[in-house]
Formats: sequence, C-alpha cells, structure tokens
Amino acid sequence: MERMSEELPEEASGKVTDAASSSAEAGVSTLAHGLRLVHIIGQIEGHTLLPPQTKTTKYEHIVPQLVEMEQDAQVRGILLLLNTMGGDVEAGLAIAELIHSMQTPTLSLVLGGGHSIGVPLAVSARYSMIVPTACMTVHPLRTNGLFIASPQSFAYYLKMQERILRFIEENARISKEGVEALMNNKNQMADDVGTVLIGAQAVEAGLIDEVGGLHTALCRLEALCRENG
Repeated sequence: MERMSEELPEEASGKVTDAASSSAEAGVSTLAHGLRLVHIIGQIEGHTLLPPQTKTTKYEHIVPQLVEMEQDAQVRGILLLLNTMGGDVEAGLAIAELIHSMQTPTLSLVLGGGHSIGVPLAVSARYSMIVPTACMTVHPLRTNGLFIASPQSFAYYLKMQERILRFIEENARISKEGVEALMNNKNQMADDVGTVLIGAQAVEAGLIDEVGGLHTALCRLEALCRENG
C-alpha cells in the first residue's frame, strides 16, 4: 500500500528553510519542550559594521527573533547563553531592555565572559546564572574614535552611563552606588579602572542570582515556565 506524500509544497518548503536559516544566523536554536536557545557571543554589533573576522551578535538579527518568540504561544521559555566581550552600548542596552520586557520566561547563563555591556544583558533575564569559571568585567563607559574634550561631551557620557547604572540596579540585587564602586575600582587592573568578578564573586556582588551549569539552568528555566502557566 502506497504512503501518502507529506512533502511540503516547494514555496512553503522554501519559507521553512529561510526561517531556519534566519534563526541560525541570529544565533537562535530550538530545544525540546517548547524552549529556545539564544546565543549572545563575541561583540555586540550595533550601528557600525565590525570587521568580518570578528565574531558578533548583530542587533538587527536578534531583535526580530526575540519579538517573534514573544508572540509565539509554542515558546514556553528562553535560555540565553552569554560569552561576550561587550560592544555597542546602545544596541546592547536595547537588547537587554527587550529581554527584560518579555512575558516569556527567560534565564541567562554566563559562560566564559559577560563583560562590559554584557553585564546588563546578563541581568536582563528573569533569572541569571554564571558558571564557576566565567568572568564579568564592570568598568566605566568607554568610547572609540573622535571625542570632543568639552564639558558637554563629558555630561553626555555621564547620562549614557546613568542609563546602564539604573538598568542594572533595577534588575539585579545591587544598588547604583554598588555598581559605581565596582566601575571605579582602581586596585585590580594595571592600565584601567573597574572590577573583574569570577563565578561566585558575581553572585556575592549581587549582579547574578546563582552559580551553576547547564543542567541547573534548564531545571530553573523549566520551573519558571511552570510558574508562568
């Protein structure tokens, strides 16, 4: 007895392939039980294209994927894996705000590094974790290229930094003053100011909720999904 063919029409098949390719390009993978995996790696690329040899998380790729996941009733929860050196401040903060505003349960796991603007990205999730050997660097706002040495320029960068401070304070167990103290620490880095936190130190500082690995992260995310209904 012949089986009925269940192949998709060529046009529909092409759309499915394009969607899968777009998700892969944005660093999004489908997991079991209605979960999604989002990779945030390398540098956060925003308004300026980075060199092709640089690993990046592109703002224009990840934002539509997050919006799509928030609208998809089949998506129960999102696991965010972070290994980033930082990057474009406005793009990174925009992604963090988007993650924070999602009703879909989110959990971040810092692997390797969650430096600079990676800190707001890590704390933006509903629950945050870090592996024991991962590292987070908290430092003042930096800039590349032309800088006009004027009081107005300095005031502008202070306002930019204030946005980051407020976001971290509202999404982690640390005060604005606590974050500023970490940023302005002069005793850790020979050629810079800031604080390097490894594993449990990030939890003790109040930035991250828990030290743990993949298995624990998936269990915590599943619990968040059940609480969400």
